[in-house]
Amino acid sequence: MAENQDVPHAPLTGIRVLDLGRHLAGPTCAMLLGDMGADVIKVENPEGGDHGRESGPPFFNGESAFFLSANRNKRSLTLDIKRPEGQEIFRTLADTADVVVENYRPGVMEALNIGYDTMSARNPGIIYCSISGFGVDGPFADRPGLDQIVQGFSGLMSVTGFEGSDPVRVGIPIADLLTGLYGAYGVLAALYARQETGRGQVVNTSLLECMVGTLAFQATRYLNGAGVPPPAGNHHPINAPYGVFRTKDGYITIGATGDKRWPKLCELLGMPDLPNDPRFNTNGGRYANRLELAETLETKLREKNSDEWEVLLNKNSIPCGPIYNVGQALDHPQVLHRQMVVERPHPTMGNVRLLGLPVKLRDTPGDVFRVPPLLGEQNDEILSDLGIDAGEIERLRKSGIVGARPETGQA
Repeated sequence: MAENQDVPHAPLTGIRVLDLGRHLAGPTCAMLLGDMGADVIKVENPEGGDHGRESGPPFFNGESAFFLSANRNKRSLTLDIKRPEGQEIFRTLADTADVVVENYRPGVMEALNIGYDTMSARNPGIIYCSISGFGVDGPFADRPGLDQIVQGFSGLMSVTGFEGSDPVRVGIPIADLLTGLYGAYGVLAALYARQETGRGQVVNTSLLECMVGTLAFQATRYLNGAGVPPPAGNHHPINAPYGVFRTKDGYITIGATGDKRWPKLCELLGMPDLPNDPRFNTNGGRYANRLELAETLETKLREKNSDEWEVLLNKNSIPCGPIYNVGQALDHPQVLHRQMVVERPHPTMGNVRLLGLPVKLRDTPGDVFRVPPLLGEQNDEILSDLGIDAGEIERLRKSGIVGARPETGQA
């Protein structure tokens, strides 16, 4: 419906998304759609905006790293949707939109008179993506859900870490991020279906469903009678040798699974008879004895530095890699070559460095078209597009329906 005139043609050019998401899961979903050219309007509370703006440290000239990570390719509109006048402006805006993304608790949008039924009566093509902690219905539907709460609830933390250790969370908010990704996947499917039906629909997902859905073979082994899987540690829970190994100066990861790679690794390590050891002559045996196997391999791996092994093993088609910190990974020539770090001008930071897009389309690529917006940065242009004149916009600003201009801080 809506054309984003500020970006080149991209796969979702012409699609307008209203982002009511807060924190991370909802904003990530909307951001991924914006990455592919959708015109994403981030609708925020005039008093402080998305809670992600306050999450930190660190802050850069007042901008939260947390907020910067999930809000590229958006325009910001501050609007008090708790007040009837703000709700009516939102409904008018939704008449021009294709998608609404929200991650309030179930029932909140209906209470504000901006739920799917209300919107679809006015705009039958609208797609409504609702993200929650535990699902839209069921005995825990009303329970608040945060990333780490769901990491624990879903079973993920039980297979992360080492046997006998305390539970370990994943080092990124994996539940929020994957839910945003699954939400975008659902929206794209609904947009495709709309081409046939002419109608939008509700897309709902939750942190719990997405984390349970990504338990993969760990879930399948339990569901089919293999018992509760233990913590995986630093070695693969099915294949061996596939994990983290100590070298002379640190650690590397090696994946020498299969009937060809395993004996080749032993040959390169100067242990040609090891594949005949009855403990290690099958993948099942190597897995069952994986810690003992790791100790055996490390007697040789400790003879050379990590970079020496990385070169030698990869040259011989044995997957092997270093264990980098975040800075080393982001500064790596391969990561930079694939444009996974981009730099763009920012209104208060001068330049800001952001992550790039992990999916590249050859003919109609997405991009980082916009840096994360200041709070209410595009109020005037968005409201003007709805036919609201400058005098009325100023009245709305003074009444608190929309917020202050970010460049002046004046009401």
